[in-house]
Amino acid sequence: MIGVALGAFFAWLARGELARNDAGAVASHGFAVVSLFALFVYAPIAGYFIAFHGDWAYLYWISVRSLASAVDLTLVLVSGASVPLGFLAAARWARIERLGPVAIIGAIPLAVALALAMVWQKRLATSATFAHFHGDFGTEPITSSLLGRGVLLMDFLGLAGIVWCGLQMRSMSRRRRSTFTRHAHAGPPSSKRGARRKS
Repeated sequence: MIGVALGAFFAWLARGELARNDAGAVASHGFAVVSLFALFVYAPIAGYFIAFHGDWAYLYWISVRSLASAVDLTLVLVSGASVPLGFLAAARWARIERLGPVAIIGAIPLAVALALAMVWQKRLATSATFAHFHGDFGTEPITSSLLGRGVLLMDFLGLAGIVWCGLQMRSMSRRRRSTFTRHAHAGPPSSKRGARRKS
């Protein structure tokens, strides 16, 4: 859900480039950047928690040992795909600079994610195995655990990726805007040649 919100945010930052791309959002540079972010940042972060802290990643609802590896892989792929899907969902509105629909696309999944985090705060704040959590022994606060350090590291990497992706979006929009402005000021070449003949 957070991935969809990020995708919508990136689409808004790329609105300048999207407005001048006639080939569609999938063929835009912004979509390529978002796909790289999803592939090399967002999906690996999800994969880290599933691989090394699987019971916590499933919020202790399911023991990771009882799941096939294909389920874990599917979850990682879905998490990664949520970012470009959010970008595509918001691109049509970002292209015409309609902030309202873009904000709704990003805000609804973000609000749901925050609400669930509040409801399941105890599970998120506890580092344990499935058996320890349900047996109420061997648990520890996330702040003093290896999981907590992993969360901090992944947060840092995710934030760095978001900043890089956002800067790329803004840079592309500005570059395309300046190119469009130069062409508009130059005018069509044929009109200049016609003016020379008349003079």
